[in-house]
Amino acid sequence: MRHFYSSIVITVMGLAIAFYLGSWYALYITALLAILEISLSFDNAVVNAKVLETMEPKWQKRFITYGIPIAVFGMRFVFPIVIVAVAGGLGLFETFNLALNEPKEYQQTLESVDKLIYAFGGAFLLMVFLDFIFDVDREAKWIKIIEDSKVLNKAGSVNNIEMILAIAIGLYLVSMTNNVSVAIAYFSGIFLHSLIASLDELLSTNGVRSGVMGFLYLEVLDASFSFDGVIGAFALSSNIFIIMIGLGIGAMFVRSLTLYFVEKKTLTEYRYLEHGAHYAIFALAFIMFAKMFVHINEIIVGTIGVTFIAIATYHSIMENRKETINKE
Repeated sequence: MRHFYSSIVITVMGLAIAFYLGSWYALYITALLAILEISLSFDNAVVNAKVLETMEPKWQKRFITYGIPIAVFGMRFVFPIVIVAVAGGLGLFETFNLALNEPKEYQQTLESVDKLIYAFGGAFLLMVFLDFIFDVDREAKWIKIIEDSKVLNKAGSVNNIEMILAIAIGLYLVSMTNNVSVAIAYFSGIFLHSLIASLDELLSTNGVRSGVMGFLYLEVLDASFSFDGVIGAFALSSNIFIIMIGLGIGAMFVRSLTLYFVEKKTLTEYRYLEHGAHYAIFALAFIMFAKMFVHINEIIVGTIGVTFIAIATYHSIMENRKETINKE
């Protein structure tokens, strides 16, 4: 429970500020945004925990010390402003004033580049899933008809199969959008994931993940998850401070869940939890690509992720019970 103390304190402070900014309505919207962020990023907490387990203790602490302000203030407040500044050809202070005084125009500018954001975030998340699904050394198999199939096992032995599939999907998306900027954004997501993975492999020693690259990987992963929430948040509020507070509270709880999972060895106890998280990541990547063409409600997105996690947890519990019975 101690991992959640700071999140609870931040929640109380955040809700108090929200009430001050806009009374009960702002309080309600802030709480709604926090719940939305947690539902969208629950699978992020699982993957974060898996990565943290392979990092040195000092880098685990740095992820909390520096990662929280980056996640809450950087990704949910500063980063959208930077995107709008670049998209609109504006200065940062000019964009900040726009967000404060002309929130509708700020929202329109952000939404004008949503295809690029979805292309980048979706590509990065797709690579995360493909790395997982084609890991031939992974012992635990959840959906065996997929994960233990002859086709997947044979494909997993092909060099750079993840890159081949990701490029094929990217070429299809580019042909559908006929947009050079979308192509640059999509393949930038693939490039960044591959760069981090390559440098991590180069710098890792004795099975311990490189602290710097692990930290960078987690921050980019968090950014990829936050894109959808930041854009979708404008459907509930145009106040950038309310959005930051609501999404920030959610991000804090995701960090707390990550620490809880690491300390309690949750991924070891619930063997299929990691699988469920990665299937949820694949679903989110697919939804991001679909959002380039049609609107999809964020509630649906969050529900899909939570459903995968819930089913994976249930199957893990049932498998543990089965093993216990067999031993007896």
